[in-house]
Amino acid sequence: MARARDELPAVELVPMKRRHVRDVLMIERLVYPRPWSAGLFFSEINQKASRHYICAVVDGEVVGYGGVMVHADEAHITTIAVLPERQHGGIGSRLMVDLVEHARAKEARSIALEVRVANWPAQRLYAWFGFRPVGVRKNYYAETGEDALVMMVDDAQSSEIERRIARVRATIGC
Repeated sequence: MARARDELPAVELVPMKRRHVRDVLMIERLVYPRPWSAGLFFSEINQKASRHYICAVVDGEVVGYGGVMVHADEAHITTIAVLPERQHGGIGSRLMVDLVEHARAKEARSIALEVRVANWPAQRLYAWFGFRPVGVRKNYYAETGEDALVMMVDDAQSSEIERRIARVRATIGC
């Protein structure tokens, strides 16, 4: 059952720092069969010119995180995850708003991501932001042999994407 807007937790989005990585790794282990390493996160957050990583914090606890890489006019959402017991409460939407807005601010024309073909909740979230399926990467997730659905926003600078972000913001109250 969906929560009313006033029931959504007070979420603070903060830049991911080294001190957050331990909590991020805990979430990684809960949601992904093959989690990223601390070294990979450290490498990503140190590439400030082309990467943007954030943490969602509720009552001092890291409950989610996400990252986007922007190169020239293309962006790629590299990761996004929310603590399982906090999923379906608007946190993923807040993270996506920030990541998409960052890509737009960096003048990305397109934004892409991969998602497990069986992960319907995530696909619905991404579709809400205007992402559409553009292909499948066979056996993309080596640990399970699952395919990845490639989803993309073709024109991140369009007024349609701007309207979608405004709708999401109005719905989740941010």
